[in-house]
Amino acid sequence: MKLEIISPDKLVFSGEVDMVNLPGSAGKFTVLPRHTALISSLKAGEITFQSGEEKTVLKVDGGFAEVKNDTISVCVENVLN
Repeated sequence: MKLEIISPDKLVFSGEVDMVNLPGSAGKFTVLPRHTALISSLKAGEITFQSGEEKTVLKVDGGFAEVKNDTISVCVENVLN
């Protein structure tokens, strides 16, 4: 799957991942390959993504995410790391 995380001032991350955990407004959720299409607002929390054995955690202020055709596009207000 392709993951892109952007903030108003920069591209935070762009690359292939195996899974993504997102802090949805209605609760945390995980996106795996072939996930159904969705759009969700995000609350402040942690975005966690994994590629192979490498795991990355980003603290964010909120935003929104779109999942479509094995691509996850995430727009965040601020990255707090």
